[in-house]
Amino acid sequence: MSEADREWMGSLMRPSGTLSAGSFFVGVWMAFLTVINILFGAYSNGRRVNWVDFLTNGNETNSVHEVAFAFPDDVVFGLVSSLLIAAGVMGMGAARKDGFQGWFSGLPRDRVLTSIFSTEYGLGRTFASWMIVSGVAYYLVWSSFESTWVDPGVYSVMISFVMVGIGLNWIQDAKLES
Repeated sequence: MSEADREWMGSLMRPSGTLSAGSFFVGVWMAFLTVINILFGAYSNGRRVNWVDFLTNGNETNSVHEVAFAFPDDVVFGLVSSLLIAAGVMGMGAARKDGFQGWFSGLPRDRVLTSIFSTEYGLGRTFASWMIVSGVAYYLVWSSFESTWVDPGVYSVMISFVMVGIGLNWIQDAKLES
């Protein structure tokens, strides 16, 4: 195998900071939904979500239950969220010299977060960061008022805002590198 091939294979096998951060944040969001579902019910009117059927579009997709804890569904969803958080923590630890703790403690100084309050990194990054904030705020506010946390329409709006904001931030990062 040539040196170029080894370098290419090595870059594929190296952990990605972006993928690790994504895994961590999705895991935290899933853990939040698990807690909401157990304590209050993530579906409207305080009903609990059957996660397995909700995610696989099974026969009982729209079926919800009144019990406080649906053992298989809530446990599996909680375990998957824990695995995603762990994968994010371990991946970030391997991707960065300062590890997960360095990444996490540096978040308040990150360009994406500081550009919410300042145009120091350009108006494009400020707009992109506000798109992310708007998407997350929309989801949290709407879900709180309507007391349902699993509405696909709300997910569609939130994900559109968040992903456009992330994409615009990546474009700004690419401009810095060139």
